[in-house]
Amino acid sequence: MPESQDAPFAYEGLDRVIHEKARLGLLTSLMAAEKGLLFGDLKQLCGLTDGNLSRHLQVLQEAGLVEIRKGHEGTRPQTTCRLTPAGRTRFLDYLGVLEQVVRDAAKAAQGAPLPLVTRPA
Repeated sequence: MPESQDAPFAYEGLDRVIHEKARLGLLTSLMAAEKGLLFGDLKQLCGLTDGNLSRHLQVLQEAGLVEIRKGHEGTRPQTTCRLTPAGRTRFLDYLGVLEQVVRDAAKAAQGAPLPLVTRPA
């Protein structure tokens, strides 16, 4: 979503569901795994506890970003998580906005002038 001319640094596309650190890591991990990842693998990749991972996956599932499948491998229970097609699209849109944040910050760090705020006299 393009930013308003009046508020170029509002970054409306920074989705709060995605922007949380653990969920950002989970979605990034799942982007590379089209068939999904096992719960234990996600736990290790993102450095989360069982409880933290379960809660973050629940938030992502409720938002329609991930799909969680429970099954068995032999006699052992197995939970597989993967991005939904809508989740992949929403995450890519989010990354586009995040890239704009990085570009804007880099320009500012190089001394580029910021858009002026005009106020009525």
